[in-house]
Amino acid sequence: MDIKAEISKITDAYKASMNRTYNVLVYGDTGTGKTKLISTCRRPILVHSFDPGGTLTIRREIEEGWIVADTRWEAEDSKQSPKWDAWEAEYFRLKREGAFNMFATFAIDSLTTLGQLAMNKVLKAAGRPGGVPFQQDYLPQMTMLENVIRDVLSLPCDVIVTAHPDSEKDEATGRLFIGPMVTGKLKVRLPLLFTEIYATISKQTSYGTEYSLLTRSTGLHKARTRVGTSIFDMYEKPDIKYLLKKAGLNSEDKPIPWLEGDSRK
Repeated sequence: MDIKAEISKITDAYKASMNRTYNVLVYGDTGTGKTKLISTCRRPILVHSFDPGGTLTIRREIEEGWIVADTRWEAEDSKQSPKWDAWEAEYFRLKREGAFNMFATFAIDSLTTLGQLAMNKVLKAAGRPGGVPFQQDYLPQMTMLENVIRDVLSLPCDVIVTAHPDSEKDEATGRLFIGPMVTGKLKVRLPLLFTEIYATISKQTSYGTEYSLLTRSTGLHKARTRVGTSIFDMYEKPDIKYLLKKAGLNSEDKPIPWLEGDSRK
């Protein structure tokens, strides 16, 4: 064995893994700045919006052209043809045609409502569109959601996925925890796929509403950072490019061909 060659191979593989794109799962209550946080990511940004009216807080950025928002997946009628198949077909078409190479960031807003689309498809296939899910409906829904998120996290761009919060009790200790709202065992499995888990926090002060990002777990909220270990404060300002720069990662925007020569850029 050529030990120098082996060590070089391992070192090169490690360096390549360190240059992988950044991904984050961010959750929080309505009004705490989840969607607005997307606008602080590397540009240009493609948003697939599933929350009805969710893009209103970034409408200025959309009008300026450096955020592209696809809102076709909002406000699904669960009794009609489910939108999951249409969205999945569009996602894989974009991937196949290399569209994600053009964007610096891809955003899903939100994981919670995307999960509802998946459940609507399951219920439609079971002949119970718009009905109440049975126990056997959750496994196919979780499988669909986990498979597509795994694929999304392999994209050649940064990924930010938002989620609504959910509380759960630890049966052993009786303690209450708050984390991303997902189904069943995905509460554990999905967060493991992400580099970062942040919670958006807002509080009222004498100067108005103060927004921050929680990057480490408290006794109540779940959060963690891998890229910011020993670098990030527990509460950081809600600015993704600021955090990327602080962690020594790529914080540069990509060129935006459709805005070249446009004064809005």
